[in-house]
Amino acid sequence: MSRAELQCQSPGNFSLAGELSFETVPGLVGAGEQLFQSADEVLLDLSQLERSDSAGLALLVSWLRQARHKQCKLSFRQIPEQLMRLARVSAVDQLLLSE
Repeated sequence: MSRAELQCQSPGNFSLAGELSFETVPGLVGAGEQLFQSADEVLLDLSQLERSDSAGLALLVSWLRQARHKQCKLSFRQIPEQLMRLARVSAVDQLLLSE
């Protein structure tokens, strides 16, 4: 069974590890609240992601939407190439890079 884990490194700094998939994303949907309550700017390190599918990409886009709603800046660091390819195909790559 695959897993995904969101960890708080320090206020406003988080890391996401494991797999973002149709199987693991439902367990992370509510984690957006944790992300945006600690700081006005949030950095999410994705270097420990092993794999992601379209559900994982949808989760990140959803978190961007939540961040904007809460007037918080969300930035992604070390986006895996596999996830960037998926974002380019889905025409949302600039969303991941522009925050």
